[in-house]
Amino acid sequence: MILDTLGPGDVVGEMTLDGGSRSASVICAEAVTFSMLTRVVLRQAIVASPDFALQLISTLMCRMRQTTDLVKGLALLDVYGRVAGLLLKLAVKQEDGRLVIAEKLTQQDIADRVGASRDMVNRIFKELTAGGYLSIESRQIVLNRRPPARW
Repeated sequence: MILDTLGPGDVVGEMTLDGGSRSASVICAEAVTFSMLTRVVLRQAIVASPDFALQLISTLMCRMRQTTDLVKGLALLDVYGRVAGLLLKLAVKQEDGRLVIAEKLTQQDIADRVGASRDMVNRIFKELTAGGYLSIESRQIVLNRRPPARW
């Protein structure tokens, strides 16, 4: 399951600060350049810079909220609700008023993010397309109108 997609400047691996084990793995979708800090260097940076420490705490709190929302969605929403929620979360309003998902996601990518099978996501997409709620244009998902809260 994909927990999150991060971009340039984002931090990963901060949970090792307490000496515990990793809770997830990172996969890079494209070539990246990164810097790695040891636990000792990270602790020194926290002690030396209260602003850095507060930013790191803020990042951790944001990730905790995202994880809580993810668990809540898995527990309380059906697959349709999770797919519709993800689409609405990722959609960006264009100048023409349409909601477009900038990432070129496959149905498998979506299934991995919502904890479902690709077949189930495919069925939901077929129904949303037939209902005029979404379309695929140049491998991008376009929300023609807001999907209903429940299907």
